[in-house]
Amino acid sequence: METAEFLRALRTEGELLAAAAEQAGTDAKVPTCPRWQVGDLLRHTGAVHRWAASYLVERHTERLPLTEPTGPDGAELVAWYRDSHRRLVDALASAPADLDCWAFLPAPSPLAFWTRRQAHETTVHRFDAESARGGEPTAVSPLFATDGIDELLRGFHARPRSRVRTPEPRVLRVRTDDTDAVWTVRLSPEPPVTERGASGEAECELSGPAAQLYLALWNRAPLPSVTGDPALADLWRETSAI
Repeated sequence: METAEFLRALRTEGELLAAAAEQAGTDAKVPTCPRWQVGDLLRHTGAVHRWAASYLVERHTERLPLTEPTGPDGAELVAWYRDSHRRLVDALASAPADLDCWAFLPAPSPLAFWTRRQAHETTVHRFDAESARGGEPTAVSPLFATDGIDELLRGFHARPRSRVRTPEPRVLRVRTDDTDAVWTVRLSPEPPVTERGASGEAECELSGPAAQLYLALWNRAPLPSVTGDPALADLWRETSAI
């Protein structure tokens, strides 16, 4: 996917998140994040938007602390979130292609990184807000979901902080059945090593429609299908939280 496509997704997903939060109310529980109410979700996501925008606008080249506000609440909090989202979208839309700033996953450029990362961040949390509102959630396109799975497996869980580890070498396969994307995840006492494609035998395979797998791998929904050793699926659910 191109950076412009991620920007369009971010704009839409943030608007959907705000609308769902407004309908649910900031005191509503978030079923997909049991410790949160909608207000917590808005404060977190809005703070992340402002944090990301600060790199784009101020060109910081080192990591900054992320601070979440303790207020406001109610309609004022929804308005604050909408403003946070607008600031981020505007910052991304106006940033030069050769922008130099801090990023924490491999990407063609910092601008490409932040646009992609914030599009997926917002989509997952939009799903959270819609779970609090109730009703049918907005669909995620297979192409976008496949990209999000790739970011999660080959980006987040390639980092030293990943806790998805096994005492002995094990192999997990992840496969979408509507985009033909396949990943081979090699587990060990070290951080996972993931490659695209079906390389060698796998002891467990997680498969299903890309959108369902995307939400499941972010621990927002049940895994669509598990074949082979279910202990590796359990390991993912227990240790993969970011």
